[in-house]
Amino acid sequence: MNTTPSGRGLALSGGGYRATLFHLGALWRLNELGWLKTFDDITSVSGGSITAAWLAVNWDELAFDADGVATAFEPIVVKPLREFCSRGIDIKAGLAGLLNPFSSGAKQLIKAYDSRLFNGRTLQDLPDPGIDGVPRFTLYATNLQTGVSVRMARDYMADYTLGKIDLPQIPLALATAASSAFPPVFCPVKLETDPGSWTIFPDAELSGRDDLRRQMLLGDGGIYDNMGLQRLINRRQTILISDAGAPIDVADSIGFDYLRRTLRVLDILTEQTRALRKAPFVRELQQGVRQGTYWGISTKIGDYASDTVTPIVQDSQATADLASVRTRLDAFADAEQKALINWGYALTDAAMRRYVQENAQPGRLPY
Repeated sequence: MNTTPSGRGLALSGGGYRATLFHLGALWRLNELGWLKTFDDITSVSGGSITAAWLAVNWDELAFDADGVATAFEPIVVKPLREFCSRGIDIKAGLAGLLNPFSSGAKQLIKAYDSRLFNGRTLQDLPDPGIDGVPRFTLYATNLQTGVSVRMARDYMADYTLGKIDLPQIPLALATAASSAFPPVFCPVKLETDPGSWTIFPDAELSGRDDLRRQMLLGDGGIYDNMGLQRLINRRQTILISDAGAPIDVADSIGFDYLRRTLRVLDILTEQTRALRKAPFVRELQQGVRQGTYWGISTKIGDYASDTVTPIVQDSQATADLASVRTRLDAFADAEQKALINWGYALTDAAMRRYVQENAQPGRLPY
């Protein structure tokens, strides 16, 4: 796609409920700054897709004021997501999938998302990006058969090797589950489509493979792109990245069971993918080719300090420990939730005041 990047985009990374809550804090601060309605694109992966999908499906209820601030953000977005993250999914859904020969972990995950959040809504219930002030929300999954990303939005679903479906009627619970279907328990999520409903790109590598359109096997979006960055790099001039991905630690032992070994390999691959996508973006920012900023859960907030910017919290062992909070869809206690939300809020505040909105006044922690 040969277009000159323009407009604004926001990327929300993966990372289980840790990411869901961290991004909730980031969005809280961006909302106070009046940025939510200014985005042309909001992309998301895995735990970030839980937050993004919930924000999107409730967009029309947010009651934006004249300054572009959603006055109902806390009751409509924060409160329900905090309640959702207070109840675990992964163990119950995983065991139910293993013990029931007619089900799977993926089906149970879809069921949990639908009953607890989305109640039968589909991608067509997301806000219309054709309306001024409404972002295009894109949830990323990975096609395990073609090996590339699958982008799911209100106006299209696409795999560049296969083509696209316009106005897909895909359940939002399934799309979110596919985006967060971390292997091996919740992967793959099976998506069946009518091959006749696809528009095949002229340069699609697998144009003749209707079998791959008829049934798609999807996995966590982070397998291919843990920050959901590619669409934004191609299209947007100003990009904000909220990264809740956990940095990889030295492992004294990786265990003898295949599950832990597999997860360790996936952690390494995810870290490598993140590094390869982050580095050129940061380089473009430094060269002035692109505008925006990056904040990550493992970032030292003191790095944003300057003569004019004093972060609203200080680095500590407690903030450093947040980067190693489990990548799970299990129950998060009240104190954990507040700490992650506050940290996402504080880092966003510091990054925005340092590099994007220099005249902004310091924020005030939610908790």
